[in-house]
Amino acid sequence: MNFLKAIETCFVKYADFNGRASRPEFWWFYLFNIICWIVAFAISPIIELVVFAGLALPYIAVTARRLHDIDKSGWLQLIGLIPLIGWIIMIIWLATDGQKKNNRFGKSIKKRR
Repeated sequence: MNFLKAIETCFVKYADFNGRASRPEFWWFYLFNIICWIVAFAISPIIELVVFAGLALPYIAVTARRLHDIDKSGWLQLIGLIPLIGWIIMIIWLATDGQKKNNRFGKSIKKRR
């Protein structure tokens, strides 16, 4: 999955917490978020707030789908609210390769291609 396809997929599924998301889909969208926040910060605090509000739901949804790919509940992203330890756990989970087989959240991403 390339950068533009990942962004398109995340916006099409902006409030879809079902299914699975691949590592590239999550990390490309994460990079897009960082770029948008930096640009918005440089422009104005109001623009930054609007960008944050507009990207928060798609980011939460893609994170939930990414956790589903490693057979974990999307609710576990709340662990990221714990300073340092929670952040480390989330980075490890989000960087983990997804399951190659079907799981309780859907078909394998590898098989769908």
